[in-house]
Amino acid sequence: MKKNKLVYSGLPCRLDVFLVETGENFSRSFARKLAEQGLATVNGEQKRPSFLLGDGDVVEVAGLNAGKAQGAGFESLVIFEDKHFLAVEKPAGVAVHPNSPGWETNPSATLIGEPTLVSMIFSARPAMAKPGIERLGLVHRLDRDTSGLMLLAKTEEAQQTLKEGFRERLMEKTYIGAVGGIPAKKHGLIDAPIGRASGYKKIKVWEYGREAVTEYTVKEKGKNCALLHIHPMTGRTNQIRIHLAHIGHPIMGDKLYGGPDAQRMLLHSFSLVFSHPVTGKETRLESPLPEDFKAAWKAVKKL
Repeated sequence: MKKNKLVYSGLPCRLDVFLVETGENFSRSFARKLAEQGLATVNGEQKRPSFLLGDGDVVEVAGLNAGKAQGAGFESLVIFEDKHFLAVEKPAGVAVHPNSPGWETNPSATLIGEPTLVSMIFSARPAMAKPGIERLGLVHRLDRDTSGLMLLAKTEEAQQTLKEGFRERLMEKTYIGAVGGIPAKKHGLIDAPIGRASGYKKIKVWEYGREAVTEYTVKEKGKNCALLHIHPMTGRTNQIRIHLAHIGHPIMGDKLYGGPDAQRMLLHSFSLVFSHPVTGKETRLESPLPEDFKAAWKAVKKL
């Protein structure tokens, strides 16, 4: 692993503070992680982030190489790509991005810790970290345990157009989800505001929340569960999960909102219909149900 060598001079200074001030655009939390994981050493030894540097101390910072392990397997996730954007199938259990916001200004931060979708993007498509493209091309997101279709912009123009499409509800979104119990009606519309009420840690249906509307259709029935096609008309955080739990039919495997047990959370982003961000041509993309979803549904629908 290539290392960058820096020689410190001046009054005593904390290691993490020095790393932030090196001009590499490191956030304080990212600098701490570099020290804690031995990726930034002092005179060849691992030191705490609070270690005080003195004149002549040699700080070596590991070069975080994109294009290696973190990018492995990314190409198999790509289902569409042109000069303007790409579409990928996010696996269930993979977070879209790290919790710490430092990666937004220093994409190398994505390479520390568990692999995420953006760390894979940074490794496999480093050009998407160029100036003008924000957040490595993200225009929307999926929950960690939701699988399926996601769009990522490759140009500034495409990113702004796609973000506007989601914001202005110009995207026709379809999810497939398995829920506990069987809804009384084949078609349903849930119109209930969502927000985070004072004193509550999780988002829920709340009278003072933001407008949220979800439409669903029952496509298959199990013994005590159902498979739905779900169309979120708005794009609130956890909207589908919250709305279906609100009507007494939580997503199976959704531990946060009380869903029945399943091998994984049974929610999948299936399709998007939208105008191409540059040509304006109607574009339809689909992400077929992954094998782990099919296996989990087969197991629970008989219970």
